[in-house]
Amino acid sequence: MRLELLGAAVGDGPGAPLAPLTVTADRGIPGFVAVETENGPTVASLVAGGRMAPERGRVLLDGSDDADAIRASFALVDTPGVAEPFGSLTVSQVAREELALAGLRSDRASVSLLVESLGLDEHRRTRLHALPTERRVRLLTELAVLRPDVRGVVLTTPERHGGDVHAWLDVVGDLVARDYTVLTVTSYAALAQASIPSPDVDDDAPSPTPESDPS
Repeated sequence: MRLELLGAAVGDGPGAPLAPLTVTADRGIPGFVAVETENGPTVASLVAGGRMAPERGRVLLDGSDDADAIRASFALVDTPGVAEPFGSLTVSQVAREELALAGLRSDRASVSLLVESLGLDEHRRTRLHALPTERRVRLLTELAVLRPDVRGVVLTTPERHGGDVHAWLDVVGDLVARDYTVLTVTSYAALAQASIPSPDVDDDAPSPTPESDPS
């Protein structure tokens, strides 16, 4: 399942909500893009996940610009103001809510089984704001892919919670190894720390070319 942003942009000029982005995420190839304006990461995630139409450029799923298919196939994960759980919720509470949203059993036994399967048993009462970043990313991504038809995630700025970039990158790698398509919207600093090249962001690019980010 190949997700491509080809010069996808919202607005125009230096203050635009989203400068043109060109990036590819595919099975076996995680995508990474750095967006650092105030609301840019959220806008980029909404556009990539099919929740907002770009004003310029295209967003394609396996070569088709079917926004409905993109929305059905991709979950937004930890996107500020859109898909970010309250930090005061405990791991068990977040798991219970997400199981219910996925149409799965959300009783205490089911929640306990899931939390244990994710290696988070000791954190079941930990509030989300206190959970180490890599465990937060694992919890939220694994809950997201429980939803019917979801085969990919758009993960938003995990580095904002601190911690080791390589630790949450390992979680992304685990998902990719299981054939999920993962696009991470992050910062230049996080990409540099992980030695991952950032796709070009070009305000004047009239004919963007898709780029695959190395895994």
